[in-house]
Amino acid sequence: MSSPATAPPPAANLKRIVAASLIGTTIEWYDFFLYGSAAALVFNKLFFPESAPLVGTLLSFLTYAVGFAARPLGALVFGHFGDRLGRRKLLVVSLLMMGGATFGIGLLPTHATVGAAAPVLLTALRLVQGFALGGEWGGAVLLVSEHGDARRRGFWASWPQTGAPAGQLLAAGVLSALTALLSDAAFTAWGWRIPFLLSGVLVLVGLWIRLSVDESPVFKTALARAQAREADTVTERLPLVAVLRDHWRDVLVAMGARMAENISYYVITAFILVYATASAGMAKQTALNSVLIASAVHFVVIPAWGALSDRIGRRPVYLIGALGVGAWMFPFFALIDSGGFARLVVAVTVGLVFHGAMYAPQAAFFSEMFATRMRYSGASIGAQFSSVAAGAPAPLIATALLSDYGSSTPIALYVIAAVLLTVVAIGCAQETRERDLGRVGDGGADRAAHGSAMGDGGSAVDVPDARTA
Repeated sequence: MSSPATAPPPAANLKRIVAASLIGTTIEWYDFFLYGSAAALVFNKLFFPESAPLVGTLLSFLTYAVGFAARPLGALVFGHFGDRLGRRKLLVVSLLMMGGATFGIGLLPTHATVGAAAPVLLTALRLVQGFALGGEWGGAVLLVSEHGDARRRGFWASWPQTGAPAGQLLAAGVLSALTALLSDAAFTAWGWRIPFLLSGVLVLVGLWIRLSVDESPVFKTALARAQAREADTVTERLPLVAVLRDHWRDVLVAMGARMAENISYYVITAFILVYATASAGMAKQTALNSVLIASAVHFVVIPAWGALSDRIGRRPVYLIGALGVGAWMFPFFALIDSGGFARLVVAVTVGLVFHGAMYAPQAAFFSEMFATRMRYSGASIGAQFSSVAAGAPAPLIATALLSDYGSSTPIALYVIAAVLLTVVAIGCAQETRERDLGRVGDGGADRAAHGSAMGDGGSAVDVPDARTA
């Protein structure tokens, strides 16, 4: 049974909450992925024109990686205030920051106009993008997870996850349309700015929808308990301190779980634009179209994987995805090397289907690991700190390996090594799908009673919190 704090809301209300989270994450991922695609296609010419083509691509991917470096800081700041003030308020801030930075990139002068200042300005705006995205993910998935009930949490919480392929789909679609309509010279001169400037319109739409939803009932209940404890002169630890003290094992599980998911995604969707054009000799338009089609399939399979995790558990579905990605890496590159648009589409699509099996249950899985008053911090820290070691350098490392060895084999082994780390992390975790988020304790004593995802001696769903009973 659900506790009062986690009783399922009316279907119409839940769908509005899901829509608000999905639209917001779609816009934020559109902004983020748009940068990655532009880095692979034109930023090497516009901001690093004095470098050799592949070196220029490496430098543009380096500015791409800088955005990941800011994500842990965003996770810390947004997680802290999200656990103190609420999920909804911080999600509005993250959306405005991401949209403003992306719009600003569309207005940037290039190296031909201002010289070395151009890549510096580009890097600064990229840092803002990363900071905002570091806070967006945790709040979006928690807003849905905490409104729903345990029976279908995997399904409903997977919908904000579809914001990633939806954003990729939107970014690739806009770029694909522009490259089809414009000549290479026109796209390089001014056409690349259009999708960045479109972000301003998308943010206004997302802001209007996001402001229409209410704070999660689970958080409201936890906040009321915290205020009562403060009135009784009981000092509540800072969310970050509480996470590192009571949930450090869960943070490590989350970080390890993200290694294969994060690295494989950026190799399949960002690095592929370099590999297919530079190594396989395909046209830029062909590579973009393959990502476009595969992202549409990715969008569809994520909720299906999320629903399956409600039936058989988060861990089994996650392991299917990790092992599947690892097994697919050599066929993935072999299909691309063999040439042809159809083979390229199959390679990217199958890779993203397996990726979806990791990405779909991730939202519910990470949410169920942490107590309410430290959940935003814990889920964000676990997810975003791993991105520095995983997603940030993935296109950079893959491009460097291709440059040094001229072969896809080291790149496939690189992804497989990440899969092994993820399998170990998931193997160390306990199943969480039966946990009631309203009954996960908020303090060290409660945490000791309930246990962590790696097994401190119990399951949070089995032991009611005395303060919520």
